[in-house]
Amino acid sequence: MHTTLHLLAADAPAQMLPARELMAFTLASHIILVPLGVALPLITLVMHYIGLRKNDATALLLARRWSAVMAVQFAIGVVTGTVLSFEFGLLWPGLMGKWGDVFGIGFGVEAWAFFLEAVLIAIYLYGWRRLKPRTHFLLGLPLPATALLGAFGILAANSWMNTPQGFSLDSQGNPVDVDVWKAVFTPMFGPQYWHFVVAMLLTAGYVVAGVYAVGWLRGRRDRYHRLGFTVPFTLAAVATPVQFVLGDSIARQVFQKQPVKFAAMEIVWETDTHVPEYMFGRLHPDGTVTGGIQIPQLDSILAGFSPDTKVIGLSSVPAGDRPNATQATIAHWAFDIMVVIGSVLLLLALLYGLVWLRHRRLPDSKWFYRGAACAGAGSLVAVECGWITTEVGRQPWIVYQNMRVAEAVTSTRSTTLWIMFGLVIVVYVFIFGAFLTVLLKMRDRWRLADAETDGPPDGGPVDAPEAVTPYGPRPAVPAGDAPSPGAGDSTASGGGGA
Repeated sequence: MHTTLHLLAADAPAQMLPARELMAFTLASHIILVPLGVALPLITLVMHYIGLRKNDATALLLARRWSAVMAVQFAIGVVTGTVLSFEFGLLWPGLMGKWGDVFGIGFGVEAWAFFLEAVLIAIYLYGWRRLKPRTHFLLGLPLPATALLGAFGILAANSWMNTPQGFSLDSQGNPVDVDVWKAVFTPMFGPQYWHFVVAMLLTAGYVVAGVYAVGWLRGRRDRYHRLGFTVPFTLAAVATPVQFVLGDSIARQVFQKQPVKFAAMEIVWETDTHVPEYMFGRLHPDGTVTGGIQIPQLDSILAGFSPDTKVIGLSSVPAGDRPNATQATIAHWAFDIMVVIGSVLLLLALLYGLVWLRHRRLPDSKWFYRGAACAGAGSLVAVECGWITTEVGRQPWIVYQNMRVAEAVTSTRSTTLWIMFGLVIVVYVFIFGAFLTVLLKMRDRWRLADAETDGPPDGGPVDAPEAVTPYGPRPAVPAGDAPSPGAGDSTASGGGGA
């Protein structure tokens, strides 16, 4: 209760808390699916390419199975993404009513990307065993581009909310003279977009590899599990140091473009030089910090490569124009958790790379595979923390320095919003429960098919279990099991006589 009161200003509308909670819940739920939606097509096509180039049945089997997962995930992602799109209009009519003409193009781009991706996924699934291998692969190549296009639309909208530009205000304060190009390519768009895209790639890579790492720990040491682990984990491991550099770069961009948000992320109260870095800790309304680990001067060094760098503090702006102490602490903890997880993933990637470069093999340590099995979940937590940092650190602004959250919220009764929130929770539990059930059913079916199929000498399965599902043509009926023409004729004539 104490935290809730501090999250809202004293004069905030009653609708603000349920609207925020509903938006946060649906966004946090949707973002679990986003890494696979953005990056799994690329990972699948890499495996598909390996299978075609090396005539590798195991690689093709993995690509085909991953394409089935990709389709199921996309279907769930479309549902949760559509809910979010509606919530922008239902929960924040002030935002969309005033600013929709300026930044709404991002949502239009995302809608077209969803449409194209749906068509391409359908073609890709249909093409297994129906198209020539090269033709099928080439038709799948646009999939990663459409996924990146969808991310482009969303990140364009979000980065505009962080650093709005591309418009003028008339005498009534309404936006006019919209420059779409400037509204899309804002100062934060580039850093946010590439940081997001690389995060999706490494997260999806670690999530997929984690499945096979668990199998490895349970004694499944065949080529199927080795290849299923190596390809996505290698992609994620290569992306991890890149992401570490991009993360440092975007933090510095926030320092320059959104200094108050940076102050919240680092819980800096007074503007000063030689500012210490706090690992975790809690900011109080009087500006004091308790708990955590203090590292002298490090914040100034990280911000400007010098202890003499001046860091703007939260107290430099009026209380109504900055995150309060609770919001700053939330953003700070989310940012620190993201950095800690990223650092652990970097160490895991470096260990993997070192062993591979020195011995040309996978690591042997069970602890490595335990870490790999947890890396996917850790990456998802880091992605969630990144969005918390971005959104909570911008408070109280929904459009930075142009519109407060309280000005954008709906006038719908708060009781109605709480009921809607409860219904959404129930529906989402059902949706994600169904998603998990489908994935487990697919896993069990594939394991059963592998157990019943005689594998090649390298230990990998040769036939795809999707051969008896809608993901591909059904296998030919063995000659001994096929009905004889005479039997068919007698059945037909018997039916006719009836």
